[in-house]
Amino acid sequence: MATRSSLATGIGRVLIAVYGILALAATGRSVVQIIEKFSFAPFAYTLSAVAAVVYIVAMIALIVPGRSWYRVACVTIGFEMTGVLVIGTLSLVDRQLFPDDTIWSYYGLGYAFAPLVLPIAGLWWLRKHHRAAVTADTTPSSVPAGE
Repeated sequence: MATRSSLATGIGRVLIAVYGILALAATGRSVVQIIEKFSFAPFAYTLSAVAAVVYIVAMIALIVPGRSWYRVACVTIGFEMTGVLVIGTLSLVDRQLFPDDTIWSYYGLGYAFAPLVLPIAGLWWLRKHHRAAVTADTTPSSVPAGE
């Protein structure tokens, strides 16, 4: 049976690439915000750093095959979806919480709504490749000889 990494073609590769781009964008944004003006909006800038970590972990989890990494991908992307929805809604309802934007503010408006669409696509892709991902750890090729 194929592993998830061998299934990372087409939309899987696009997802991984977009996660990589957002990881770089969120990391750069949070580092600049924290270094230059952390006291202005500490909550927003901390959330930018959290988003950066989420994108990095999600990207790695989508690349690495196996049951454990599949679970990490599901949890991380689920957390991302929750974050985008909660932060997106809070940024509309209570502007005082966000004197400056995060990557998830207004559901990712500053990033052409990619932060809103990406977790939906990621969870769909994971569901589509669920069987291959969870069986990758148990295929004969992954069990050392003699066991």
